[in-house]
Amino acid sequence: LVGLPPAMQKVMFKGLLPEEKTLREIKVTNGAKIMVVGSTINDVLAVNTPKEAAQQEVKAEENKKEPLCRQKQHRKVLDKGKPDDVMPSVKGVQERLPTVPLSGMYNKSGGKVRLTFKLEQDQLWIGTKERTEKLPMGSIKNVVSEPIEGHEDYHMMAFQLGPTEASYYWVYWVPTQYVDAIKDTVLGKWQYF
Repeated sequence: LVGLPPAMQKVMFKGLLPEEKTLREIKVTNGAKIMVVGSTINDVLAVNTPKEAAQQEVKAEENKKEPLCRQKQHRKVLDKGKPDDVMPSVKGVQERLPTVPLSGMYNKSGGKVRLTFKLEQDQLWIGTKERTEKLPMGSIKNVVSEPIEGHEDYHMMAFQLGPTEASYYWVYWVPTQYVDAIKDTVLGKWQYF
């Protein structure tokens, strides 16, 4: 009728209607006025890409001249080498997150860190020897990653916990097969129609 996929449409009748109910179940009578609201995928993407984020992406591109793993702050952690309990990596394969926490990684101060994805609570737990930070997935603004030079089967990854790059929480020696699954889990997977 309107050329929009059903998943991009919402029905309004005295407010937004629950998607699982039929018109009969909510007692819409003959002659009642209902409204269908919808968006194209282009409209949704345009709204979700604020100009500020676009400017930050341009800045990030300018800064990418030098790989992150060569920058001094990251070199000091990477020069320690792989943790002795680093998880095995499978290059060229993308896997779903394991049911156990991802462990055997370092944080920016070189301390051991593990990532636990509590999907039922929509939380990411970042655990160190001292404490466990329980973060709602929605509070994480972005996730960036880059392969580690000379060890391309592992990545360094940052979770943006605040409005600026200064709020990145860095994790080193993330097995490459979990990088996409981590990003999809934390940021939500886009559905293309």
